[in-house]
Amino acid sequence: MTYRKQYVVTRPAYSEDSFAEEHKKFHRLHKTSLDHIKDFLTWDTKRLKNATLSLFPVVSWMRTYRIRQWLLGDVVSGVSTGLVAIMQGLAFSLLASLPPSYGLYTAFFPVLAYFFLGTSKHISVGSFPVLSLMVGAVVTRLVPEDGPPANITDFEGLSQDHQRVLVASSVTFLMGIFQEAMGVFQVGFVVVYLSDTLVSGFTTAAAVHIVVTQLKFVLGLNVPGINGPLSIIYTMEKIFVQITSSNVCDVVMSVIIMVVVFIVKELSDRYKAKLPVPIPIEAIITVVACSVSYGFNFEKTYQVQVVGNMISGYESPIAPSVEVFQESAVEAFPIAIVGFAVAFSVAKVYSNKHDYTIDGNQELIAFGVSNMFGGSFRSFAASTALSRTAVQESSGGKTQIAGLVSAMMAMLVTVALGFLLEPLPKSVLGALVIVNLKGMLMQFREIPYLWRRDKFECVVWVGTCLSAILLGLDLGLAAGLGVELLTVVFRTQFPRCSVLANIPGTDLYKDQKDYLHILEPKGVKIFRIPSPIFFANIEFLRDKLLEAIGFNPLKILRKRNKALKKMKHLFEKQGDTITERNMDPKDLPFHVDWNAELPANISVPRVDLHSLILDFSAVSFLDISALKGLKMALKEFIRVDVDVYIASCDACILEKLHSCLFFDDDIQTSMFYPTIHDAMLHVFRKHDMETKTKLVGSKTKIQTRHL
Repeated sequence: MTYRKQYVVTRPAYSEDSFAEEHKKFHRLHKTSLDHIKDFLTWDTKRLKNATLSLFPVVSWMRTYRIRQWLLGDVVSGVSTGLVAIMQGLAFSLLASLPPSYGLYTAFFPVLAYFFLGTSKHISVGSFPVLSLMVGAVVTRLVPEDGPPANITDFEGLSQDHQRVLVASSVTFLMGIFQEAMGVFQVGFVVVYLSDTLVSGFTTAAAVHIVVTQLKFVLGLNVPGINGPLSIIYTMEKIFVQITSSNVCDVVMSVIIMVVVFIVKELSDRYKAKLPVPIPIEAIITVVACSVSYGFNFEKTYQVQVVGNMISGYESPIAPSVEVFQESAVEAFPIAIVGFAVAFSVAKVYSNKHDYTIDGNQELIAFGVSNMFGGSFRSFAASTALSRTAVQESSGGKTQIAGLVSAMMAMLVTVALGFLLEPLPKSVLGALVIVNLKGMLMQFREIPYLWRRDKFECVVWVGTCLSAILLGLDLGLAAGLGVELLTVVFRTQFPRCSVLANIPGTDLYKDQKDYLHILEPKGVKIFRIPSPIFFANIEFLRDKLLEAIGFNPLKILRKRNKALKKMKHLFEKQGDTITERNMDPKDLPFHVDWNAELPANISVPRVDLHSLILDFSAVSFLDISALKGLKMALKEFIRVDVDVYIASCDACILEKLHSCLFFDDDIQTSMFYPTIHDAMLHVFRKHDMETKTKLVGSKTKIQTRHL
């Protein structure tokens, strides 16, 4: 038997009015908008110091950096992460429809800015496949492979590759502006609207898109990039039309590489506790593939598409194109949101694991500057990748020094070793991209789990995934967000209401359907409203209330009025008349007991309910439209002689009721009680019910025993 402590509380049974009389409320002075502006504009030395440390977190953690304990781990981690970042940069540049060299730019420039401004110590900043694909959709729309580019003045005199680089860097710069603006204006909370379920469905759809886009490299086909709604279907159609023309060498290499990488990764995961660092299988495969391709001259012998000319060193920075801004603003905003949402969610995982805090608004500023800085130097959208971050953390990385070392690795390849990657077949990069999507593609397994646990969440996942697959990632994200908001509206518009009853011997009230031994006094109903009350659900809640009590007070009232008209001829006194507007029998010169036996020719349904208690403990807000509907419903019950009480009403809602002139002669503040138990004791005292001995408490005090 579980040991349970007991405690006894002795206090008066309060109504809200009596509580307010005995306990005076302290009225706080709230700051005006002008006061907030003055505080914002007032700066002192301490505030300036705190703002500087907040803007440059590197100052804080560098002062406590443990060189002997952390430096070696950061360097080893940086080298391991750098190898992965280089390979992913080359591979993901194909998703962005750019020459592979610029993937190395993305592995370098954004990392430098994040080093100074970021609050996460463990994430690996750089390319992310979903963002690369979203940027690639804009690139192929404005600069298609077959056909003239968009009518943009800044394209004049540029080759196709440089036009694409200009588009990608401009979109990245605009993405950075959006992130920076959100960080400055403290609106990092927007990512709360992207639930884990929505992000999971969206990234799964993105993985499907990525697989389809990489098939042309894996099969060695020339398939032009297609974007827009149903682009995935049109792309698959073009691939299947050319499937018989697939390059056998590319197909064989891709299959072998995917099998080998998959097996090695599975073994690494299984024995990761015994391995000092994860096996850099991507780097090993790349070196082997480059050597074999160069030795057997795959490009000429088997017509294999290779990476080709790698730019040695860094090109001069470029100014973003305002015309591209105008053409891509609609796509850049969701790219900014997705990039930050993914990075912040990954950063939060590792901050919780290693017990430090991250600042969402500062992260927005950090990624905003990183993308603006990277976009100026021809890199494309940067965020983080879970696989790359896992390598950085698991191989001993303690701070962003590891990220700085990985950036130096990318710089070394760009400046001195890039030519070694020129024989690398593009099918190898495509195969590496596909095999690294295993984690995102395996998210399909969440569907049965979500269906069993929460069907609304399952609808969000499936709706987001299907929308993003069929409509494209930008429109799909908007559609998924719409589905998610609709489920929230549906939950609040159609909440699960319940009738409560007392657990004998306690002051606890539970759903009467859930317990066998429960006390529901005759003539009393306790109705729980488990959601906010607003214009969209007030009628639903009213219907549920009528269903719970078993009658409609308005219909009862109308039948009583008809009965009063018949009684007119039987009980005329002193010329008094009864009209349609005599809605209340109290105004009549006689009293009618509607539950007593009436004359034979008069029939009115009995109302056995004398008290209705509404539990408002879960009502967080009440709008004007709902307030009017609630007032009308309460008056209907009062006019059929049912006493209405409202329990556990939030103080803010009570203040709003006062400010909106909710109270009148019928609806008074005396109807409000701080708890259901206070209201119930009042009902027992008023009606002198025999069952009151079963309820904890008396006429003047309550004794509660919580088990």
